Amino acid sequence: MNSRRRFVRKLGMGVAAATAYPLLSPLLSCNGSATGTREETTGADALFFKISLAEWSLNRVLFSGQLDHLDFPLYAKENFGIDAVEYVNQFFMDKATDQAYLGELKTRCNDYGITSVLIMCDREGDLGDTVAAQRKAAVENHYKWVEAAEFLGCHAIRVNAAGEGTAGEVARCAAESLTALATFASDYGISVIVENHGGYSSDGKWLKGVMETVGLSNCGTLPDTGNFCIKRTEPLEQTIEAYLATECLEEYDRYQGTAELLPFAKGVSAKTYDFDADGDETSIDYGRILRMVKDTGFTGYVGIEYEGHSLTANEGITKTKAMLERIGNGLV
Repeated sequence: MNSRRRFVRKLGMGVAAATAYPLLSPLLSCNGSATGTREETTGADALFFKISLAEWSLNRVLFSGQLDHLDFPLYAKENFGIDAVEYVNQFFMDKATDQAYLGELKTRCNDYGITSVLIMCDREGDLGDTVAAQRKAAVENHYKWVEAAEFLGCHAIRVNAAGEGTAGEVARCAAESLTALATFASDYGISVIVENHGGYSSDGKWLKGVMETVGLSNCGTLPDTGNFCIKRTEPLEQTIEAYLATECLEEYDRYQGTAELLPFAKGVSAKTYDFDADGDETSIDYGRILRMVKDTGFTGYVGIEYEGHSLTANEGITKTKAMLERIGNGLV
């Protein structure tokens, strides 16, 4: 399995993620805001979609302790003018049932007019596990995140349709788990959405088939524009550097996959790595992607997920936002 989910579970994250790359620039000041200025962008109000910020974009400073999870929503608004956020459960893994902690997070968002969009859930077991007992445990492990999402005012939790076995076996098991989890989540007004996140799930046709099998209105997809690698080489050691040195051995066509997943989309993840002199992503044609998104009638959140390393996280997020606004405003 080549996904971040599998690698994160093996590595246990820890300090390596915080020290492998340059940290945020500018650094946090004592009051929790950033020193220095940011590039301003305009035109967001005219977009056909809304922009949110995925917390994973700031994973290095979160893992290092330079930024606290509770401060993430306001950091997104103050530094990037983004007032909608997507959480990653790894940054508050032991707080899913802590009402005081969740209450503080909710209060901060309410005080500053910030929308909690979704919670990305990892490390809770494989929903496509072919062992029934383990599959059941994985489903039940997600219940607390459904309840936390409702409390925070999110519309969804993002899950992984992972498992070991043949494509057919894992598809059957994933569909069974998603049906059970989405049925549970329906009582809370929460959607369960699946990201193409490595392995079988990065095969657009496979994940489309799983969605069709489930067939529930609150079960959908979160197309990730940069995550269509089905199989990677194994890292030589369990470090972030070693993982980044791996190569993709089998990749699904990102545009075909995005097209296959968009009809079920309840969110879109705009992955970026690097930019050219014109401010365009160098490996993903966002003009083509956003045209596809618009043509499906999607008007929800497009979440920024910067994963590059040539820029600081602040720079990468700012450039991604500017690119999305420029291209989005240019589509008619």
